[in-house]
Amino acid sequence: MQLTKRREQIEQIVVTAEQMREIEGRIFEAGMPVAALMEKVAGLITRRIQTLYPYPQTRRVGVLVGPGHNGGDALVVARELRYQGYEVLIYRPINKLKELTSHHAHYAESLGIPFYEQIQPLLDCDLIIDGLFGFGQTRSLEGNLADTVKQLNQLSQPILSIDLPSGIHTDTGEVLGTAIRASRTFCLGLWKQAYLQDQGLDYLGEAELIDFGIPLADIWAVLGQSPGLMRVTSSMVRDCLPLKRSAATYKYKEGHLLLICGSTQYSGGAILTALGARASGVGMLSVAVPDSLKPLLVSHVPESLVIGCPETPSGAIAQLPDSVNLSKFSAIACGPGLTLDAKSLVQGLMGVECPLILDADGLNSLAELKTIPTLIRRQGATVLTPHIGEFKRLFPDSAELLPNRVSAVQKASVLSRSVILLKGARSAIANSQGSVWLVPESTPALARGGSGDVLTGLIGGLVAQPATAKFPLDAIVAAAVWWHAKAGILAAQERTELGVDAFTLSEYLIPVFQDSRG
Repeated sequence: MQLTKRREQIEQIVVTAEQMREIEGRIFEAGMPVAALMEKVAGLITRRIQTLYPYPQTRRVGVLVGPGHNGGDALVVARELRYQGYEVLIYRPINKLKELTSHHAHYAESLGIPFYEQIQPLLDCDLIIDGLFGFGQTRSLEGNLADTVKQLNQLSQPILSIDLPSGIHTDTGEVLGTAIRASRTFCLGLWKQAYLQDQGLDYLGEAELIDFGIPLADIWAVLGQSPGLMRVTSSMVRDCLPLKRSAATYKYKEGHLLLICGSTQYSGGAILTALGARASGVGMLSVAVPDSLKPLLVSHVPESLVIGCPETPSGAIAQLPDSVNLSKFSAIACGPGLTLDAKSLVQGLMGVECPLILDADGLNSLAELKTIPTLIRRQGATVLTPHIGEFKRLFPDSAELLPNRVSAVQKASVLSRSVILLKGARSAIANSQGSVWLVPESTPALARGGSGDVLTGLIGGLVAQPATAKFPLDAIVAAAVWWHAKAGILAAQERTELGVDAFTLSEYLIPVFQDSRG
C-alpha cells in the first residue's frame, strides 16, 4: 500500500532542471555515492530494455555516449547488456569525459566492447540507445554532432533515449538546433517539464518514468509540501470526480449549470457544449440560446431547460430574458458559438458571484473589455479556457514567455486572479497562486472543431456540482481536461484519429467515467 501511494506521488511531481540538480545534490550530500546511484539507475534501465527488446530478437545494440553522467549511465547499460549476450557497439564523439564516466569507458574497453568516433558502424544496429546528454542541456547541437543526429533520425530502427532525447531543453521542450527523435524515452527519477510542453513531443516517443527511489523527504525539501508543478494522474482524477451520490439525493441537490452559447451562425457550439455538460452528471442544465435555436436545442438535449433569448440582427444573443435569475445557478459557462456581437452580454456576467467559465467568444469579448482590469474586479471565481491564439489576445505580456507554456500560464493566472486552462497537446492549468497542473496525454484526434466546446460544457458541469466543491477549482478543471483527453484517446482507438468528430467525442465521455471508477 505504501509503495502504491509513493508511486502515485512520484508520478504527480514535475521538476525543472535546477530542482532536479538540487534534489540529486541532497542525495549525494547524505552519503549516496554517485557511482552507486549510477549502477542502480543503469540496472533498472537494463532490465527494462531486456523486457522491451529481448535477446535474441534484438542482437546488436548501438550506444551513444556523452561526456557527463548520462554517458556514464549509458556505459553501465552497455556493459550489462554485453553480459546478457547482446553485441554492443559504442559511439563516443567526445573524448574528454567526466571522471566517473571515463572509468566506465576504460572498463568497457577492457571487456572488448568496440568504441567508434564515427556513427557509421552503429547504423545497422537493431537498437540505438541515446546517452549523449541528459537533463540540463542548454547548448545547441552543432557541427559533426548535429550531422550525426540527422543521420540517426533517418533510421527505421528504434532509438531509446536515457532521461531526455539529446538536444531537447529540459524545461521548455525546445529543440536546441537539432535533437534525437526517440522512439521511447526513459525519464529518470522525476518527470521533467519538457515531457509536458508541446514543443518536444515529436521527439520523446513513448515516455515512461524510471523511479530509482528518491527519498520523498529530499523532494519535499526542495519543492515544498505543495509543489508548484503537478502532473495529472488517474488517482488524482478519481479523487475529484463525483463518483458516488447519496441514495436520497435529487436533481436540485446536484448542481444547476447555465450555459450561454450559440448563434444562428454557430448553432453547433451550443449543442456540443450542452452534450459535454450532460456527460458531467450535473443535476440541472439550463441553456440560453437565441430564440431561433430553441427548437434545435430541445431536439438534441431534451432534458435541458432551454431559454430562448432576444437576438441581434446578426443572430447573436442580445440579452438574457428578465426572468433569468443568475443567482440561482451553481456555475455559468459562456462563449462557444456566441460571436462578438454578444460582448455586452459577457460584460454583464462579470458581476455574478458563482464560478464563471469563459471560452471562445467569451474570451474574445473579455480581451476587448481589457482582460486583467475586468477580471480583478470580479468577486466570484473565474475559469478561462484559451488556446494559444486566444491566450495571446488575452495576455499579451504573459505571451512573451511563450513557447514556455508553464511560465506563461503561471504569470497570467497570478495577474488575473483566475484559473487558466491553456489548451494544447499538453494542456496546462494554473491557479492564482501560480501552481500548475499539467495533463500528460492527449491525442491529435482532438484537433477538430467543436472538441473545445465539449470540454467547456464538461468543465461547467463538474464545477457546478456540490460534490466537487471541496476540491480546489484548478484541480476540478484539470480532472475535466484529463477526462476529455481520455475520451479522445479511447475514441481514436476505436474510430481512428481522423474519425473522431466532436459529437462522437461526447459519446465517449461516459465510458471513460465508468473506467475511472476503478
